[in-house]
Amino acid sequence: MTDRRLLLVNGPNLNLLGTRQPHLYGTETLADVERVTADAAAARGFEVRAVQSNHEGVLIDAVHAAREDCAGIVINAGGFTHTSVALRDALSAVDLPVAEVHITDITDREPFRQHSYIADVAAVHVIGEGVPGYARAVTLLIDILTGTVDG
Repeated sequence: MTDRRLLLVNGPNLNLLGTRQPHLYGTETLADVERVTADAAAARGFEVRAVQSNHEGVLIDAVHAAREDCAGIVINAGGFTHTSVALRDALSAVDLPVAEVHITDITDREPFRQHSYIADVAAVHVIGEGVPGYARAVTLLIDILTGTVDG
C-alpha cells in the first residue's frame, strides 16, 4: 500500500456532469472534478487514482483494489448512494477511511435521495458544496490520514 494515494470513485451518471441538469449540478465536468481532487491532493503531497463507472461491479472492484495501494477513498456514489448495500459493504470491507461527497444537498432533495447507505462507513461527509466540495473532502480525509485532526 502507498500511504500517499487516494482513490476517487464517481458513480453512475457523473460522466454527464456539465450537461446533466446544470441547474442542479452546475456546468463543471467530470474532468473538472478529477482536476480539483488531484490538485487538492497534490497540495498535500498525495496523488489520486480516479475511476468513474455506471456499473456497480466496476466500482466495487475498484474499491477492493484500493486495499493494495491506496490510503483512503473519496466517493460520490451517485444513485448507488441510495441503493447499493453491496458498495457500502465493499467500502466497509477494505477498512480504509472514506470521504463521502455529493455535489447537491441530498438531505434537501427527493425523499428517496435523502438516505445514504455510504454515510455510516464514511469518516467525512461533504454535501451540497458543488464541485469544490471534492477538494474539501480530500483535505479532511488527508487530515485524518496524517493525524492532523482526530478521525
